[in-house]
Order: sequence, then C-alpha cells, then structure tokens
Amino acid sequence: MSATVSVTTWYLEQNAARELTPARVPEEASGVSVARAEVPSPEFNRFLYASVGADTTWVDRLPWTYARWEDFLGRPGVETWVAYERGTPAGFIELDGASEAAQGVVEISYFGLLPAFRGRGIGGHLLSVGLARAWDLAQRWEGRPATSRVWLHTCSRDGRHARANYERRGLRVYRTETGDEPDVPSPGPWPGA
Repeated sequence: MSATVSVTTWYLEQNAARELTPARVPEEASGVSVARAEVPSPEFNRFLYASVGADTTWVDRLPWTYARWEDFLGRPGVETWVAYERGTPAGFIELDGASEAAQGVVEISYFGLLPAFRGRGIGGHLLSVGLARAWDLAQRWEGRPATSRVWLHTCSRDGRHARANYERRGLRVYRTETGDEPDVPSPGPWPGA
C-alpha cells in the first residue's frame, strides 16, 4: 500500500474583469517583462511546467508525449504568458480558453515561478497580467465569445503564498475539497536532480 497525504484543494473564480485587483508592477530597473509565447513549443512549455512545478509535485503532465503537448498548445484559446527578468524565463501562466469556449470560460491551468524568482513581486505582476489577458482573450481569437468567468484551482501542495496571491488579485474561493492523494516525491527539475 502506497503512502498518501491529505490535500486541500481550493477553487477560485472571478466573474467580471472589474474584480481584478492588479499587483504593483516591479520596478523597471529590475528588468521584468511579460510576453506571450505566440509560437506553440512543446519543449518550452514542458521546460516551464517541469521547472516551476518541480518542488510542488506537478507530475500529471510529465508523461505527456511531444504530440500531446503539441495538440494541447495548438488548440484555439490556449495561451502561455511568460515572465522574464533581464531575458531569463522567471515563470509562466497558462490560459485555457479552449475547453469551455462556448460558455466564455477561461481556466488558468498553470501558474507559477521558478524558485529563484519567488518572493520579489514578480508573481503578483505575472498573475495580474495573466488575469487581464484571460479577460480579453476573445480579442485575440476570432469567433470566441467574450470571457464571462475566469477560474483556477490551487492546493495545499502548491507554494505557500499561492492562494493569498490569488485572493489579493480578486479571485474568490467558491469550493473547497479535501481528500487523500498519493504521496509522490518531488521529481526535481530534471531526471536525476
């Protein structure tokens, strides 16, 4: 019998763009910028996913094949926005407006920073930009209805400041679940790390 751990999952949402409370923008001298990765790149997205999630047990996408990454990233309404500090990737936010496009719903499927960039205000700024881009997603995808809801989930295994950051940006908890999950060790940023 494998070990389990109790995990609490919080589901948060916004139902109007006006509910967004933007974070302060990091000082320009820090060289922080946020840009959309407009060319779908399985290699780059897998790098971001594995590197950001290495210490928070993000493991569900590690077995994805190249073709599965390609299919996911190529869907209309899926976007990756990347924070950079002086040209170095610092973190990302992934918007999935493809799953429930008919209803105008956008899921923030993944969000986070590489460990070296945490605790410096970059996460709040990246989340603010990502939420704003979720609300104006229809402007970049022809035929997509206007966004009427943005949601995400976080859990007790995620970074200790994740939920507070979401709530400071105006997301509200609408559901909480607690259950046992396999106690999977953190895989590290690459095999053998």
